[in-house]
Amino acid sequence: MSGAAGPATRRLGTEPVEGVWRFSAVAQEASVPQTRHAVRDRLLAQGMAEQRYQELIDDLLLIVSELVSNAVTHAAVLSPYLTTELAIGGGWVRVSVEDGHPYRPRALESDLGQLGGRGLLLVKSVTLQAGGVCDVERTGEGGKVVWASLPLPAQREADPEADLDDCTDTVAGDRAARGKDKESGGGAWPL
Repeated sequence: MSGAAGPATRRLGTEPVEGVWRFSAVAQEASVPQTRHAVRDRLLAQGMAEQRYQELIDDLLLIVSELVSNAVTHAAVLSPYLTTELAIGGGWVRVSVEDGHPYRPRALESDLGQLGGRGLLLVKSVTLQAGGVCDVERTGEGGKVVWASLPLPAQREADPEADLDDCTDTVAGDRAARGKDKESGGGAWPL
């Protein structure tokens, strides 16, 4: 394994690498998990593996699943292919799904009698709770793009004093536990 870092490799505490990626798929059910995994892998490759991105990634993957599923369910008759786009830049992450069907979907109100139909309501809710925006736009070819943009989480300021205090407390606690354990005849502690 090479020690050289590629262009998408990021150090902890940095912002993700910006860019735009497109994933095309056949409008079939198997495309839902395939697209979700492709988006997740790209987010991680762009530097979003830190814990501070986990909630954002979870939200984005839920949104991708719902949007691709809707395109497969409602647009496949007129649109045998769909395209998912992921864009990172300017402090935002945007995911969109484009298909060739002209029908403009709407977020339905929750109806306990329906088995489905809440996907866009869920997308809208998750997007708004994350401080983002979502919408539907027509394409020049007569289809549509359904998209959601979510803000990147703010980078936490590093506090070197807190890190040293945590480290000192841990070392002091370990030493105290080792001494107490030896006095009581307990088991050995690894060094």
